[in-house]
Amino acid sequence: MKKTKRIALVAHDERKEDLLMWVRRNTSTLARHQLFATGTTGKLLADQCGLSISRMKSGPLGGDQMLGAMIAKGDLDVLVFFWDPMSAQPHDVDVKALLRMSVLYNILTACNRATADFIISSPSFNRAYEQEIKDYSTYIRRPV
Repeated sequence: MKKTKRIALVAHDERKEDLLMWVRRNTSTLARHQLFATGTTGKLLADQCGLSISRMKSGPLGGDQMLGAMIAKGDLDVLVFFWDPMSAQPHDVDVKALLRMSVLYNILTACNRATADFIISSPSFNRAYEQEIKDYSTYIRRPV
């Protein structure tokens, strides 16, 4: 992971205001990194915080899957995803797949403000970091 991080910012509708407040509080730090977001969230954050953000499609239209593909290709370092634990989403399978990819490829993942605060305030956040990725090529799933 290089010093300049590639960060995805995602929020479900009921959590967009929380993410917006977090981004406003951390705008100067985030501005030093490369930012990505799903469609509606990206527009909101760019308009309200003046940040340069590469926008994917909206989550339900494939944006979550686009970010998952970036993780699989090694093109994303951090996922800040404020998801709504109280509402079923029409694209829950995409959300689960995105979170699975973040764990599989060992990228930093924050699903709430406390975790996002700890990640962004870590001394390691603004420097290069040697990230270990488990080799799953020999993984064989045994029947239960």
